Amino acid sequence: MTKTDNNTLFWGFGLSDIECKKIESSAPGYRVRNFNASALPTDNEMEGETPFLIWIPGRVWVTLDDGFKSAILEWDPAQKVLLADARDDLDVERLLDLGFLSILRTPLAASKVQETLYRAREVHALYEDIVRMTREIALEREILSRKTDYLLFLNKFMARASESLNPATILTQARRDLCSLFAVSAVQGIFWADSDEEFVESEIFLTFQEDADIQEQWIEKLMENAARLSNIKVNSYQLTYLMDAEAKVAPPLEPGTDRAIMLPLKAGGKDFGTLALLTPTPVRLTKQQRDVLHSAVNHLGLALKNALLFREVKLKADHDGLTRIFNRQFFDNRFMEEMRRSTRYGQDISLMMLDLDHFKNINDTHGHQAGDLVLKEIGSLLMESLRTTDFAARYGGEEFAVILPHTGEEQAWLLAERLRRKVEKLNLKHDGKVLSVTTSIGVASLSATSFSRNPDLIKAADRALYLAKASGRNMVCTSDGCDDYSALLQEQQAGT
Repeated sequence: MTKTDNNTLFWGFGLSDIECKKIESSAPGYRVRNFNASALPTDNEMEGETPFLIWIPGRVWVTLDDGFKSAILEWDPAQKVLLADARDDLDVERLLDLGFLSILRTPLAASKVQETLYRAREVHALYEDIVRMTREIALEREILSRKTDYLLFLNKFMARASESLNPATILTQARRDLCSLFAVSAVQGIFWADSDEEFVESEIFLTFQEDADIQEQWIEKLMENAARLSNIKVNSYQLTYLMDAEAKVAPPLEPGTDRAIMLPLKAGGKDFGTLALLTPTPVRLTKQQRDVLHSAVNHLGLALKNALLFREVKLKADHDGLTRIFNRQFFDNRFMEEMRRSTRYGQDISLMMLDLDHFKNINDTHGHQAGDLVLKEIGSLLMESLRTTDFAARYGGEEFAVILPHTGEEQAWLLAERLRRKVEKLNLKHDGKVLSVTTSIGVASLSATSFSRNPDLIKAADRALYLAKASGRNMVCTSDGCDDYSALLQEQQAGT
């Protein structure tokens, strides 16, 4: 079908030749396509063309079936003009109400045709304005709906990010929430503390990948980002795997691909971390998506910074600042918990009390810095030597305490003896001088089969420690004596 300018096209339904010529001569630039009354336009013709006006004689209108009449009247873009002569019995008011633009009496006058065309142009312009306004309103509603969705996303994201003070939990939840913005298969990150030191330690959170080489590449990439943003050398890191069962990195994803979005994390105007968002396929975000993502990440940065600060404060509150192991206050709370657990489940429990021998002499002879060095080394030795279920704390001064859950007296004594020997073998130097260190250890236990569940285990361990110091120091004693398990230890050593 030849392309037609619909704005210069009229349709006629059964017009006479005289009527066609009169209409075209009265409306220069317009042409009439006249359909025979017995061969009216098909659906395809109505879809292909939209005439500016449809001229329908009254004598033809009354012969049309009701279905075609309804189709024509409901065809909004095309305006309809009815031509009526004196013989036509037509309800003019009803026809105008049905949608006819005008009713013209025949024979046609040029002025009436031109007046009708002028009115049609006005109605057409008004119709186009309404269509344009409708489209604009629909577009504005769509934009407003999208903005509302983004605001709801940000509100939900911010609320979720503030629910926890655990960095790993915050990152895991952030990945799940970001999936409503675009597909995120995994989240990784690195954080570091603001420091004036030349070197700084970082903490890395990774989604586990089976390919060890790619995992090392990610660690290196994140540390490079940390060094670049912090302007200091990140010389060590602590690695934590994010336990996110829904996170999937398949196939393995190397750094530097278009499936990874790297974002800096700021708090107080300073960079303190880098976030890596891994996507299943390359992502091209719209400007609005980028703006929403940056708003979400800015809030995520604040939530993560608060979590890291909380953990740092809690660490300082629970740990001894010098030895890095737990302090007396935290020990007292943990001891009560372990005693209640031991009583409830009828389990063995033991307690070791350690005291460094002649520690005052080290401070007096070599200075307090030497004494601090010894205490730090003892703290490190305890963390390295004990089992994961054991709990060590600085009890006060040069005295340490170790809770041993699920441990009877015999096993506790053997563990204490091994610890005593490790202390004895420490080779500590300060200002070029060797520091000799030994420890006396008292052990007390409660047996699961014991009829007496006397909870004063601390007093019993303290008595055993006093016995060890009174018996010559650098030994392990229980409240019953200092040689109870020596024979057992000799048998074990002989067997090995």
